[in-house]
Amino acid sequence: MSRGRLEAFSDGVFAVAITLLALNLAVKGPGYGTLAHQLAHQWPGYLAYLISFFTIGIIWVNHHTLVANVAVVTRKLLFLNLILLLFVVLIPVATGTVADYLAEGGSEAKLAVAVYGIVLEGMSLSFAAMLEWSLGEGRARVPVPPEKRWAARRRFMSGGLVYLLVIGGAFISAPVALGLSGLIGIYYIFERTPTLSAGGDADQAGEDV
Repeated sequence: MSRGRLEAFSDGVFAVAITLLALNLAVKGPGYGTLAHQLAHQWPGYLAYLISFFTIGIIWVNHHTLVANVAVVTRKLLFLNLILLLFVVLIPVATGTVADYLAEGGSEAKLAVAVYGIVLEGMSLSFAAMLEWSLGEGRARVPVPPEKRWAARRRFMSGGLVYLLVIGGAFISAPVALGLSGLIGIYYIFERTPTLSAGGDADQAGEDV
């Protein structure tokens, strides 16, 4: 399979997932209080939407960068990519759950944010698996130098460790844990994939992509 076909299929899934996020923002309509009250009560939905929108968007950007540097698409890569997309599609579901329960507070809100963190952790681990696959010999058009691979892993995979804090922290403070998941998204806006940040030729490849 060509890289183009892999990326086209993935782009379609990303597009559907990011569109589904907006469905959680609808108000109930007349009969459920004033519009102003409903909009104010919906703040968890807006917050979760922003975090999830940029999380999926950043995954899409980094996915494009990673796939563009792949030298050959193998069956293993296809399945790793499917696992990543599995969690991407679950993000709108987890986002809607947070939107429904966060404003209510209590144990239900904590569990909702913990579930959200679990989905993001699954996404992070599956993307890390794709990254690890790409570090193998002959799999990247411009490989990361061997001496820089561990540094690249630490930088790019650190988000997965923080998502574990989100899961645990959700049972202490659901809003704080949700905010922490947003900070991870901000981190990955500036932290490029290792194929772009390993230095030397890899940096140049990133500029060409």
